[in-house]
Amino acid sequence: MKAVKMLFVLTVSVFLLGAVMAVAKADEQRHDVLYTCDCGADCKCNSMSTKPGNCTCGKPMKWGHVLRIEGDEALLCNCAEGCKCSIDAKDPTKCGCGNPVKRVSLKGTGIYYCNCGGSCSCNTVSDSSGKCKCGMNLKKS
Repeated sequence: MKAVKMLFVLTVSVFLLGAVMAVAKADEQRHDVLYTCDCGADCKCNSMSTKPGNCTCGKPMKWGHVLRIEGDEALLCNCAEGCKCSIDAKDPTKCGCGNPVKRVSLKGTGIYYCNCGGSCSCNTVSDSSGKCKCGMNLKKS
C-alpha cells in the first residue's frame, strides 16, 4: 500500500512539474514583447527591440507588451515584466493594471509587426520575418 501511495505522489509531482514547465515555455515564446527607450519625452532616439538592451542614448530599454497595433504605431503597457493585461475597457488611455498606455511609432525601426488592418489585435512583433497569429505576413517597419 505504501508503494502505491509513493507511486501516486511521484506521478502527480511529475505532472505538476510538466505543467509548470509548459507555462514557463509559453512565457518564453511571447511575441508581444517590445523593449523601448524610457528616457522621457525629451529623448527622440526612438530605440526599440524585441530583446533587452540599451537605447542608442545609452540607457537601458524598458520592457513592455503590445496591447494593440494601429497602423504603424504600437500601443504598449509598461507594467511589470511578464504582465499580460489589456487596455482598460473604461479608460482606453490606461492598461488594465492602471498604467498609462504608451504609444510608439514602429516606422524605420526594422521591427516586423502584424498589421491586419485597422486596429490589429494579433499584437505580434518580431525581429525577423514570419507570420502573425491571424496568418498574415508580418510587415517590416
